[in-house]
Amino acid sequence: MDYFMEQNNKISDSTSFAMATKARDYFALTKFTLSFMVVFSTVVSYLLAPGISFDVLKVLLLFVAGLLVTGSANAINQILEKDSDAKMKRTASRPVASGRMSTREAWVFVIIAGVVGCGLMYLFSLEACLISLFSLLLYGFVYTPLKRVNSIAVLMGAIPGALPCLIGWVASFGETGIKDWTGGWILFAIQFVWQFPHFWAIAWLAHKDYTNAGFKLLPSEKGPTRFTAVQTVMYSVLMIPVGMLPYQFHISGVVSMWIVLACNLSMVYLSIQLLRKMDLPAARKVMFGSYFYLMIVFLSLYADKINYG
Repeated sequence: MDYFMEQNNKISDSTSFAMATKARDYFALTKFTLSFMVVFSTVVSYLLAPGISFDVLKVLLLFVAGLLVTGSANAINQILEKDSDAKMKRTASRPVASGRMSTREAWVFVIIAGVVGCGLMYLFSLEACLISLFSLLLYGFVYTPLKRVNSIAVLMGAIPGALPCLIGWVASFGETGIKDWTGGWILFAIQFVWQFPHFWAIAWLAHKDYTNAGFKLLPSEKGPTRFTAVQTVMYSVLMIPVGMLPYQFHISGVVSMWIVLACNLSMVYLSIQLLRKMDLPAARKVMFGSYFYLMIVFLSLYADKINYG
């Protein structure tokens, strides 16, 4: 009896380990951390829309919908780039690149997650569903292959990268009936411009890996040059007037305006330091600063939201 119990325990442990490994692979396939940041923007943009108050169930539903759509897009990215990922140290362990997951299994996930995610978005509004589908296709089938062709891929990638803000805003249409797109485009603009210093800092740090994989993602073909640093400064400066738009259009109040301005000036300072020093530590500070920037800016806008009526 003890022998059979021991064998059953071994089988149970083996099954649990396999399930845990598979779960980790799906988390990696969706790039969960990146997806979480994207969905964070979607949810906050939804909550910033006029007439919307915090409802736990609706927020969770939107969160799940956003994770599925974004996860589907990221899975397409990993399928199409499996050979490139295998050449880079930081991505070689991804499930498709490493061979732990077949491309067929990954495509099944893409279809199921994409359909269910867009379907859940439809429960909020038709506009949210259609823009989600457009964003998924643009990221997966335009931005991803374009990375090997020209650095204009960063511009193309910034569009689906910022569309979650617009998706969150228009998700309110079905609930409130207020179909004013202005706020959505303003939030889109904030995240759109933010992506350039953010991504160029990442590309600066991972330049060797990207080059070995055949990606062309920096503004200069010569790699991390002063031209790239100047571009980073320019877009950081552009973030200042764009960051004032939520106050100008009465989405949020004066307190958040000053917080956003401080964040924008911090990004300009970090970018100027990159231009001065031209080294990896300076690029790393721009990258980490940009992560904090997005979180602080969106939370401050929500905390200082102007409610009417």
